[in-house]
Amino acid sequence: MKTTTVFNPAQLELLDVMASITSNEELMALKHAISEFFARRADEEMEKLWQSGQWNEKKLAELRNTHLRTLYK
Repeated sequence: MKTTTVFNPAQLELLDVMASITSNEELMALKHAISEFFARRADEEMEKLWQSGQWNEKKLAELRNTHLRTLYK
């Protein structure tokens, strides 16, 4: 019989790390580290877009003037 794993390897690793968290301070430090990781990844992806020309000052200016909020009645 084949068993399926619900979690991927990254999720399993994080579960192991989280099992050792014993205080709110440690939890906050882990949250900060994860936030920094994703912020760095976002910065790297934006840099790739700038370098490739897919993102530029013109597109940034267009976004500044775009209203993306949903109007509710």
